[in-house]
Amino acid sequence: MKVEIRRIDCTEENALAQIAAIRQQLSPDGEVVSERGRTLTQRVFGEALSPVRSVERICRDVREQGFAALQRYSQAFDNFAVTQENFRVRPDELAEAHRRCDPRFLQAVRRIQKTVLAFQVGILHRDAVLRDGHGQEVRLRYRPVRRVGICVPGGAAAYPSTLLMTVCPARAAGVQEIAVVAPPTPFGANNPDILAVCKELGVTEVYRVGGAQAVAALAYGVEGLPRVDMIVGPGNLFVALAKRFVYGQVGIDMLAGPSEVVILADGTARPDFVAADLIAQAEHAPGASILITWDPDLIDAVAESLEEQLDSLPRSEETRESLEAFGALILVRNSSEAVELANAIAPEHLQICTTDAELLADQMDHAGAIFLGHQTPVALGDYVAGPSHVLPTGGTARFASGLTSNDFLRRSSVIRFDQAAVAERAADLRLLAAKEGLIGHSRSVDLRLQPTANALASAT
Repeated sequence: MKVEIRRIDCTEENALAQIAAIRQQLSPDGEVVSERGRTLTQRVFGEALSPVRSVERICRDVREQGFAALQRYSQAFDNFAVTQENFRVRPDELAEAHRRCDPRFLQAVRRIQKTVLAFQVGILHRDAVLRDGHGQEVRLRYRPVRRVGICVPGGAAAYPSTLLMTVCPARAAGVQEIAVVAPPTPFGANNPDILAVCKELGVTEVYRVGGAQAVAALAYGVEGLPRVDMIVGPGNLFVALAKRFVYGQVGIDMLAGPSEVVILADGTARPDFVAADLIAQAEHAPGASILITWDPDLIDAVAESLEEQLDSLPRSEETRESLEAFGALILVRNSSEAVELANAIAPEHLQICTTDAELLADQMDHAGAIFLGHQTPVALGDYVAGPSHVLPTGGTARFASGLTSNDFLRRSSVIRFDQAAVAERAADLRLLAAKEGLIGHSRSVDLRLQPTANALASAT
């Protein structure tokens, strides 16, 4: 079956409209939902609620009804009768999964963990101090978030890599309590490899719950699961919307939606490489795969290679549908237009397969992660490179960044003045306080400058 991936020629009048439509689909308001998701929503709520309204109802129910709501939605969405006995994965289950796990897989996990930890520790913020030599000292102090919840997807595939790319940055920052939630599915919290990696990484809290109800349980706490201070990790649209709903009650990393890649390529790119990289994102299903090139021959060659490679892919049907729904082969006039368009899309993954990859990368302002050269597929960043693969999607790379160890740190300023420093800055403070009508502010300083205050301070 021929893949009907759209082709867009930027010299045509409707090109920008087509590209805008793709961007809308990928935005947090694009409502990219699988057919199964739509069917489930209709069945659970008895009406065709939008994803936003569905998530709001789920989160409010969990907040107000606690574990009872969690039970109801777990049964409805995952066909899982959650109880206090099976909600949290038992320590012996984690130990048994680890014992039975393929040793080669665990060795690979250890190597990747070492790489990711080295990178994340290496970029960690350190306390800073500024002393002016006149009795004023200002410090910036960092402390890790106390308790973190991590969402691990588990609907269509198992993602042990997500554990590595979230737990390791948190550990590098010094987070002590980590609670992992994953759907009660063969790809989620019932997956032996997922449990084995949790054990390997020292995660002892693993809960069988997914979707918006998992995010709400982490944010508000339910019987058997204490609330967290921060929620991180990727997920489908419902997870992203739930994180947006609970933000303010807890911190979140970002609104990470369907995976996406934009590939900038010139005539030196191998069509089979480019096709493979487009397929790699599309097999997330949904996943957006966009090629931008100024070489018309490359578009034809990539389209042909897509056909050849799809037939041998285990998830070929889902991948084909994703390519047709969210993929595009875009022909631009030159590399400058390609960069301009890529910046406008602000993709999660930007892959530059050109002779001047570094030069083009310098011109890119908006991308979650950038992969340079013909030998650097996105899969390296997904699994082994070191930076986390939890990245901003849907154009949010305009203002958001990928997850790092620093996201798990809270900043506090620490300020110390002696009396001489107070006296030196008092005049400026009085002027500002007078402008704002906050005389109590200046009085709190003036009292400290009175002779009796100075005498008492000297005595101590």
